[in-house]
Amino acid sequence: MNPFEMVVLIVAIVMVASVLRARYGYHSRRLRGGKDADPVERVETLRLKDEVQQLKERIHVLERIATDKEDTLSRQIEELRDRK
Repeated sequence: MNPFEMVVLIVAIVMVASVLRARYGYHSRRLRGGKDADPVERVETLRLKDEVQQLKERIHVLERIATDKEDTLSRQIEELRDRK
């Protein structure tokens, strides 16, 4: 087997392995947050998930404010002022 054939064979094997890995969903434990993942990274991931959830809630409120009729928003502001 000459060197050119060997290189082609290695490239073909790597390509087939990549396709099979993508097809069957194999990911390293580190990427899945498994036992090998760094604890600091897991804490950071949880913090970021919490922050994303808070931002989604804020966006929901802003969307509601933007889509409500203007008089509804004005009425709610006046009701809040009257509470004091």
